[in-house]
This record gives sequence, structure tokens and C-alpha cells, in this order.
Amino acid sequence: MKRQPKNQIKHLIYTSKPINFDDFSISNILKSSQKNNKKDGITGALIFREDIFLQFLEGPENKVDKAFNNIASDKRHKDVLKLKEDITDRKLFTSWAMRGDPVKSWMWSYEDVDNGIVKKLKPEDAFEVFEKLSREIDQFN
Repeated sequence: MKRQPKNQIKHLIYTSKPINFDDFSISNILKSSQKNNKKDGITGALIFREDIFLQFLEGPENKVDKAFNNIASDKRHKDVLKLKEDITDRKLFTSWAMRGDPVKSWMWSYEDVDNGIVKKLKPEDAFEVFEKLSREIDQFN
């Protein structure tokens, strides 16, 4: 297996459909993600609403792959679809073990999601969503 230089990180974006979505379940997802990701050097963001999860993970390649494999088998969602994965040299969410954000008004309507807009995103468009989100937030609060 080829080793990546230390300054290179993997980022991965996926979407899925929540099952039995409520405030309690999203709180549990965020708490466990923050705990596990901090330990593994993973940062990122989870965009959510009762009809969509869209998550960005970034960190060491083996840790991101392991986290995604765990996520993919989680029974709190279905229809997991990887939208983008790449090796890069910069993080978007340097201070967030896992940032949770509801779907923003500039993203998609319920009708858009129902019609499959997220599953049709090009990899660069999915990345752009998180780039825009990372510029919107103060990552140190």
C-alpha cells in the first residue's frame, strides 16, 4: 500500500436518507461523531434535515475509510451514496470534529431532494456546498 505524505488528507462526501429522524437521534449522531472523530483526527460537517444527510469527512485516509465503512452500515439511514473522495493538502473544517448544520435556504427545497438533486450532484458541486458552508461559519466557536 502506497503511503501518503503527512500533509495530505483524504476527503469524502456522501449522502443518505435518514430513518426515524428526530432531534434526539441527530444529537446522538453528532456526539458520537465528535468523540470518535477527535480521537481519529477527522474533521468535517454533517448537513441534515429529516429528508437528507449530506456529510463531509476529512482526515487520515485509513481513518476516513474506516469511519465511512462504519457510517455505511449504520441503521439510522439508508441509500448511502458516495459523491466524492479525493486526496488533498488542506482541510475545510480544521477545528470541527463534526459540525452539524441543518439544510440552509440556499441549498435545496424538499421537492429538490425528493426529485434526487443531491444524488445527481457532480463531485465538484458537492465539494462546493461544503466550501461555501466552511466560509459561512466561525470554526473557532
